[in-house]
Amino acid sequence: MGQQSKVGRTATSVFTDNTGALCCIYHNTCVAKRMANGTIKLNSGGWKTVTTKLRMNQFANQYGISYTIEQKNFDWFVHVNGRVIPFADNMEFTA
Repeated sequence: MGQQSKVGRTATSVFTDNTGALCCIYHNTCVAKRMANGTIKLNSGGWKTVTTKLRMNQFANQYGISYTIEQKNFDWFVHVNGRVIPFADNMEFTA
């Protein structure tokens, strides 16, 4: 498993957009976004790969956002605020 503490560099960038949201781009997809109001948005762009999930988790770890994404039997789940939520592209929640 890749390191979890910082967002990887390969095909990845993190920046603040013009709305004040912190975005993690992997290839051409914003896979994780913390909006200015604190809402988190996750999107695999249809690429539910190990590295996409890793980038989402690294983003949370590096920027102190309390969620993790885990996989069980090919399905992804978001652990947030003591809950387990099935992952869906473009899902939004408060961590």
